[in-house]
Amino acid sequence: MNFELKTLDAAAAAGHKTDALIVLLSAEAKLPAGTLAKWVADARKSGDIDATPSKLLTLWHPEGMQATRVVLVSTGDGQAVRVRQAVTAAMGALKAAAPKHVTVCLPDANAPCLQAVAQAVADASYTYTATKPSAKAAVLKRVVLALPTAAKTKAVKPAFEQACAQVAGVALAKEWGNRPANHATPTQLGKVAQGLAKHKRMSCKVLGPKEIEALGMGSFAAVARGSREPMRFIVLQYNGAAKTVAPTVLVGKGITFDTGGISLKPGAGMDEMKFDMCGAASVLGTFEALGLLQPNINVVGLIPTCENMPDGLALKPGDVVTSMSGQTIEVLNTDAEGRLILCDALTYATRFKPSAVIDIATLTGACVIALGHVRSGLFSSSDALAQALCDAGEAALDPCWRLPLDDEYADGLKSNFADVANVGGREGGAITAAKFLQRFAKDYPWAHLDIAGSAWKSGAAKGATGRPVGLLLQYLLTA
Repeated sequence: MNFELKTLDAAAAAGHKTDALIVLLSAEAKLPAGTLAKWVADARKSGDIDATPSKLLTLWHPEGMQATRVVLVSTGDGQAVRVRQAVTAAMGALKAAAPKHVTVCLPDANAPCLQAVAQAVADASYTYTATKPSAKAAVLKRVVLALPTAAKTKAVKPAFEQACAQVAGVALAKEWGNRPANHATPTQLGKVAQGLAKHKRMSCKVLGPKEIEALGMGSFAAVARGSREPMRFIVLQYNGAAKTVAPTVLVGKGITFDTGGISLKPGAGMDEMKFDMCGAASVLGTFEALGLLQPNINVVGLIPTCENMPDGLALKPGDVVTSMSGQTIEVLNTDAEGRLILCDALTYATRFKPSAVIDIATLTGACVIALGHVRSGLFSSSDALAQALCDAGEAALDPCWRLPLDDEYADGLKSNFADVANVGGREGGAITAAKFLQRFAKDYPWAHLDIAGSAWKSGAAKGATGRPVGLLLQYLLTA
């Protein structure tokens, strides 16, 4: 899909040839006199369009307009979240028509609204085809984002470039999140990461089992030993600033399929455990966006990736493993495996002397119970880092919510047989999981994003969301 940024006032929009013209109308929007303004005025007078968010009116071959279809849609108060909802509704109304060329008019747009429009159009037109030959690839090829004056167009150009990069990053994260486990193995994720190294300023190395064990990553290796798929540890580096500038490190959980191991999950819905690598997918997607934007920052991506399977060699409840940090861990539940691979990656992150480390993981069902599917869970040892991530999430319409890390929550992780247990009971499960990770992240400002509720959707809309690529990209560009 090709996005373009153009200057089109109301008169030019009326003469613009396109399969579909979407006109976003806030309650305060006023168009200069002309054909388009007349259609809008008549629609408002008749009550067919008003200030109700996402209310729309579709016109077919309206007189005096070159567009085949025109969709007038209200954005309410004009805030970015309403704009996203409005564009989603408009794209839904156009779905049956399958337009190849869509133009979106933003009479009073700002940077957040422009980014919301681009992502909404991309999300609405996304089609998964990797393992579904019968599915038709999205026919939408060209999207024009139109602003009324050259000054406004120039002002939002940086936001437009960021939006295009974000769309590409989210698409990559969705694609690999949606692939079934036999088409998204640890080895294949390593190859995707190596492919990203084609971008300027970017490098990648992929470590195999012998190299991982040589590093002393006993916790990570223990999770992988029940699978015939070899584990991989992916190290991506984007070097856009001087070597003296401390990098931000992103750590993505890459369990390409999670059976729960010996603590086997129930069969119903287990197919969705292919999404347990969406943290890794979000890191890959963020690096795709960085490669396109080429910002002057340093970023490291660490992805421990393996399967969690119930083989005869698999990790057992009660086993004690030794992490890269030297801390021993009593494994009380093998289905709490994500934290076991992340803790070694968090220790590895220390060598980069980072300015901050953010891990991203589909970690706990408890976070879904706490926050549902709207906001990702956020935990952090740094108030400044937590606030920056919250602000980035709000700006990117990829919100998170901070949860506590009181020391008392770690009491349930005490063990008679190791330095720490890997689970602490059902109560506050998302918090105790974060407290476990915090033990391995004491050398730098650290944050943990639990995306178990936001990384994918179930039911008729089943599929990866690509979150939190938007949040991460916004944070990296503004931190």
